[in-house]
Amino acid sequence: MSTPTDLPIVLYHYDGSPYAKRIVWYLALRGIPYSQCLQPPIMPRPDLARLGIAYRRIPLLSIGRDVYLDTRLILQKLEALYPPSAAHPPLSARTGEHAAIERLLSRYATDGGLFMNAVRLIPAEAPMLKDPRFLRDRADFAGVVGEGAPSPLSPEALAAARPEALAEVRGAAELLETTLLADGRDWVLGSTPGPALADIEAVWVLMWVVRMPGALPADVVGPRQFPKVFAWIERFQRAVDEAARKAGGAKALTGEEAARVILGASFVEGGRGGDEDTVHVDEKDPVAVAGGLKKGANVRLWPTDSGSLHKDSGVLVGFTRSETVIETRGGDGEVLVRLHAPRHGFRVRRVVAEDGASSGLKL
Repeated sequence: MSTPTDLPIVLYHYDGSPYAKRIVWYLALRGIPYSQCLQPPIMPRPDLARLGIAYRRIPLLSIGRDVYLDTRLILQKLEALYPPSAAHPPLSARTGEHAAIERLLSRYATDGGLFMNAVRLIPAEAPMLKDPRFLRDRADFAGVVGEGAPSPLSPEALAAARPEALAEVRGAAELLETTLLADGRDWVLGSTPGPALADIEAVWVLMWVVRMPGALPADVVGPRQFPKVFAWIERFQRAVDEAARKAGGAKALTGEEAARVILGASFVEGGRGGDEDTVHVDEKDPVAVAGGLKKGANVRLWPTDSGSLHKDSGVLVGFTRSETVIETRGGDGEVLVRLHAPRHGFRVRRVVAEDGASSGLKL
């Protein structure tokens, strides 16, 4: 096991991803150096297949040979593996009250449906909605299968959803304007010298939809109705731009270069077995008991809300209250890669052959 500062960070993302912005902003604000491997906005993504990964959502972040899925887990891991220092100033909450605000804002934006309502505000004339490949890809992302199945981004679907979606986004702006930002503070938690993790959790959806031409009618959600919110968004943008300038930007890697960097590194978490291995399976967990999940079992792992048609197969090496870890093989099956996913929003199932034995996956 290596220390995080010994190992390369590689971020797989594409420029237009609002989820990826969460991680890009975080890395810039904390001054954590990283490389990036830019991906196409639609499938396929052969760069990830090089690592033996089927997961289709963006972003993914690797530290050494550990690859982390889902921005919530990525942020948690960066917080844990890169503790506050002079080089990497803290962003996370320092009190229980502030931690609660931080987590509630995260849940509100993702599980609370705010982001999906922002998606429904994409203007029908947006170029991406004229591209059949994009529409097919996002239907796959949403789990819509079969010829002739209705697209969640069809003009008809967006038109029907727009009024309620607009009301929900307006409600989010109003919530911030009348509560956390009501006293004129610069940042969400009030006492921080610059943007904190709570600001990232609160701003990313609004920033994305505010910057989208034609998404928000100015007389419904604009600086006149919500001056504090819009001033805060601009203040946040200036802060992350300045942080990125100081950090010097990310080094760009091709897919082949990124795979070589990752597959040639060591793991940042856990050892290779024995007492040094901190990655473990809690076999007493209710889901583990019900599903027969044990260390070394062949399993499949997938997200339950979006991108669920793309499942990763591997060997279970970690299963705790907060995380699932499987080992898969990259580099033509020669090198083990550990894939980490949060428990929340993901499902793992043991692969059982027809004879009832554990399937002999070639891993």
